[in-house]
Amino acid sequence: MHTQHDWITTPVTADLLRGALDVEHTGHGVLPHRLPARARAQNTDGQLAMAESQPSGVRLVFRTRATAIELDTLPTKRVYVGAPPRPDGVYDLVVDGVLAGQASAAGGNTLTIDMTSGSVEHRPGKPGTLRFTGLPDTPKDVEIWLPHNETTELIAVRTDGPIAPTPGRGRKVWLHHGSSISHGSDAASPSTTWPALAASLGGVELINLGLGGSALLDPFTARALRDTPADLISVKIGLNVVNTDLMRLRAFGPAVHGFLDTIREGHPDTPLLVVSPILCPIHEDTPGPSALDVTSLGAGRLRFKAMGDPAERASGKLTLGVIRDELARIVAQRAAEDPHLYHLDGRALYGEADAVRLPLPDELHPDAATHRHIGERFAELAFTADGVFGSGARV
Repeated sequence: MHTQHDWITTPVTADLLRGALDVEHTGHGVLPHRLPARARAQNTDGQLAMAESQPSGVRLVFRTRATAIELDTLPTKRVYVGAPPRPDGVYDLVVDGVLAGQASAAGGNTLTIDMTSGSVEHRPGKPGTLRFTGLPDTPKDVEIWLPHNETTELIAVRTDGPIAPTPGRGRKVWLHHGSSISHGSDAASPSTTWPALAASLGGVELINLGLGGSALLDPFTARALRDTPADLISVKIGLNVVNTDLMRLRAFGPAVHGFLDTIREGHPDTPLLVVSPILCPIHEDTPGPSALDVTSLGAGRLRFKAMGDPAERASGKLTLGVIRDELARIVAQRAAEDPHLYHLDGRALYGEADAVRLPLPDELHPDAATHRHIGERFAELAFTADGVFGSGARV
């Protein structure tokens, strides 16, 4: 058992963090952000502000021979009125590339959200501490993956041995943008979201700009992608545009072109993969918006339904089918002058046969098993020798 004076306290600094585009200094410590300050200043949407502050793909990375690690953190936990309680966010400990432990932090702030009225109440709370013990007394690379779905202010790391930032391993950096599915909604833990699994299988460093409810072709998100160094880039476009009922077909095509143009300003030759939506039966042929099925809340479940009318497609309303066709057309048009631009139909990651075996529990989001399936499928299609990012073969 370690006594207090055995511990070494290390403040959390940017050189210990991977996967964050910005670090905000708060009254407690540091708050990792997945969008830069300039983008956040241009945003007025509370959903995006919450999503980008949830550190999906963000991890503390250091080298040490410590046998015990403590992390002081101030989480912000979400409570949805009428919905079943959410489990505490999970912190994954990965040692030399292998999951070696999991923990959660008690306490923290509380965000109470009423999805029917749109009201949000913030209640401040106290920091918590999580511990990992019994680690081998040998030099090792340690990663602590922060909860993908819980805003997390980091206060300090304590160890029973010194820690040092881990130099880059020379692996390629994969920058990915998408919706709540890419963010990791309903995955079991932060290192088992589908992008995290795919990155592990592909041997690449992940920067995950999956933004729950907020993959909406925002120009400030495109600029964040443009300005972030990366070797491989993928953008998964479409589901949020439909389920927020954001725009009609007339606006969608030019918005996609503009989004890709902006990325190309900073990455003119980087392999860039455009991924259309995975299968989502409620929105295949029915426009948005999506809405919470209030009747399911009464039964203690969370389910969504499509509120649009299929006949509205004639006036330009978007469905996933319409979006897939448009994305395929846009990429084919641009690829004539952009040899490093690729397209992947999202149904190759999760299609009709997959939906029979692994249905979406709430009609929108995959469960833990489906995240694994999508991650493995993406790694196969993108990161193997014959994949998009392997040999440059078109999918």
